[in-house]
Amino acid sequence: MSTIKLGFAPTRRSIFSAPAAVQYADLTRARLRELGVSFIDIDDINPEGLLYDDGDCQKIAEKFRCERVDGLFLPHCNFGTEYVCARLAKALGVPVLLWGPRDERPDENGVRLRDSQCGLFATGKVLRRFGVPFTYLCNCDLHDPAFGRGIKNFLAVCNVVRTFRNIRILQIGPRPFDFFSTICNEGELLECFGVQLSPVPLPELTAEMKRARGERDEIARVVAYCRRQMDIGVGDEALEQVAALKIAIRRLLGRYGCQAAAIQCWNALQSETGIMPCAANSLLNEEGTPVVCETDIHGAITALLAEAAAMGEARSFFADWTVRHPDNPNGELLQHCGPWPLSVAKSRPKLGFPLAFSHPGAIEAEAKHGDITLCRFDGDNGEYSFLLGHAKGIDGPYTKGTYLWVEVQNWPRLEEKLVCGPYIHHCVGIHRDVVPVLYEACKYIGVAPDLYDPIEEEVKAAIRGE
Repeated sequence: MSTIKLGFAPTRRSIFSAPAAVQYADLTRARLRELGVSFIDIDDINPEGLLYDDGDCQKIAEKFRCERVDGLFLPHCNFGTEYVCARLAKALGVPVLLWGPRDERPDENGVRLRDSQCGLFATGKVLRRFGVPFTYLCNCDLHDPAFGRGIKNFLAVCNVVRTFRNIRILQIGPRPFDFFSTICNEGELLECFGVQLSPVPLPELTAEMKRARGERDEIARVVAYCRRQMDIGVGDEALEQVAALKIAIRRLLGRYGCQAAAIQCWNALQSETGIMPCAANSLLNEEGTPVVCETDIHGAITALLAEAAAMGEARSFFADWTVRHPDNPNGELLQHCGPWPLSVAKSRPKLGFPLAFSHPGAIEAEAKHGDITLCRFDGDNGEYSFLLGHAKGIDGPYTKGTYLWVEVQNWPRLEEKLVCGPYIHHCVGIHRDVVPVLYEACKYIGVAPDLYDPIEEEVKAAIRGE
């Protein structure tokens, strides 16, 4: 949570009690510190440390920009000054959290000091007039569990938005010829979302692998890690090639300033290196750097956002929707040749051979069961959306590669979305419930959320802190 920085701008309105507002601003500061939240204060802007004077708005905005805040928190410590809140939010262009503490009982004379809830209604309307998207955390006490949940969710939303606005993906080779489904519009991704691609040809990758093979100490470290973490079912030469490929991709990621990669995993790579890239992908995925298959740029974007939504606390896995479960009508096989991170495995994985290919270099393991989120960023014809939903791991027949049988609420309903689009046979899974966070982040990144189950009210409740 401390990696996300909030701009903290508690607000008041002149006709309500300023001392009561200052008190609640201080209580909120203390609660955020208890929760481990990193925030930039405005207590140096005016003696009260509150947002209410339009003359302070520019100074606050400049301070928050200089500190590179990831989100703006607007606690309504009394009614608040709604138009100043909206002007500040509009100037910053970051996710906005709107919240106010519950009001006390009127005193014996019928006097109310704050009317914070009423101000929330006003500020919500004015933010809409200014065209500012915002997140609402329900009107609750500071020590209500809803407050902690809501703050945590909002920080994760900020992390997704920050990640999305700074994406650069290493594209290693063109897409495989047969995969028309992974076509993407590079210009549109840049123009609409600021997503940048850094394309490199396969010879640049293989040249980097040759350099890596000459550095025996680094190769030895990767090989030793592989022997510790998995059963090795390939020869020493193939294992060293896996290590060299992992090192080469890591270096290219650094050289081009990329956070993820999409690789043309077959079949030109095999004629040049003699291996599949799956195990090297797995090693990088385990380190928190998504590398996806078949040059699926949209898949790489999805993986970055899923891990950002989980605040880096879980590794994602890139999968095919493959075949239906032989016995469960709502079951489906998630599988890929072998690129999933090792920590996803249910038991000790093996480094061996994939299904349908004769070259070595793929991880073999069933993934852990449990509750997971499945998601996919995708689009065509200028329209983009984010498929989102829940699933749980279930028992099913053994198959090759990295795999997991899952059960969803209604498979035919999901299958229709996959066939009718804009999605394809690829998705990203993660062993966390990040559906509410990704759903809420969509409003800030200009992508339509698309829930494959009718759970929208539950998702909104989670964002409110319920």
